[in-house]
Amino acid sequence: MSARGDDASRPRYLFHHLPQKNFPSLESRENRDRLAQWSMDGRITAQAFSFDQNFKGYQQEDFLMDFLNHPDVNSNLKKLSASGQWTTLNTSVNKVEVKNILCTEVSMSFFDRLFCEGVVRENGYIVKCFDEYCDEMLIADELRKVLLLEDSDHYDLFSRSDREEFLFCLFKHLCLGGTLCQYEDDLGPYLETTKALYKDLVSVQKDPETKEINIISTVFKVSAYDVHGLCYPSSISHEQTFAYLIVNPLKRHVYVLYHSFGTRFFCN
Repeated sequence: MSARGDDASRPRYLFHHLPQKNFPSLESRENRDRLAQWSMDGRITAQAFSFDQNFKGYQQEDFLMDFLNHPDVNSNLKKLSASGQWTTLNTSVNKVEVKNILCTEVSMSFFDRLFCEGVVRENGYIVKCFDEYCDEMLIADELRKVLLLEDSDHYDLFSRSDREEFLFCLFKHLCLGGTLCQYEDDLGPYLETTKALYKDLVSVQKDPETKEINIISTVFKVSAYDVHGLCYPSSISHEQTFAYLIVNPLKRHVYVLYHSFGTRFFCN
């Protein structure tokens, strides 16, 4: 879906950067160490913004265009340059491609099906396989086969709709990691980090009648274009380069989860 936001008569959404918002899943020492091992530390970030009007699903295209072009977003929304330096969007967006991401799962039991013969053993150990590559990413175990290869013996453990769930997307991104990813031998760290990140980003509400927990967040995966072409999350497309916008309609908050595939640069 592409959004342009051409209706000049409607009230524009106004946004405000919330730099004080913390995301423990990306900031704790344990998870920072994990992200470093997976070659994602220094290339992944989360930010928060507030907005001033009720969020209406049918206006999502206008909402996203207003968001990306608002001065307080444009000057604060982080992205990585080609040289690996943090900068900001800082350009006029004239088109945005939007993918609506399912967000209904409320339990990590969603991943219990991985504990089957040939993928993950009962003790959490991930079954290894002969090395092969898929889009620059090394596949050295059966878990990554499930995530990436449609001809995998166990690919159908997750249906097409399962794979479109935000919980699955986060898990997959963490498992695949960055350019120099050192993969885990055990499933535990992936599940723990996925759970923490999901909890940080997604908002829930208890139904007063059924007492069931329901997710109230709306999730979008976005790619933005300026006059020169693709500009956000990067000028180069990659499965592991992503920007998710998670909207909480009650608090009127937008969380942005960003990652750019590549190698972290260290300066002396």
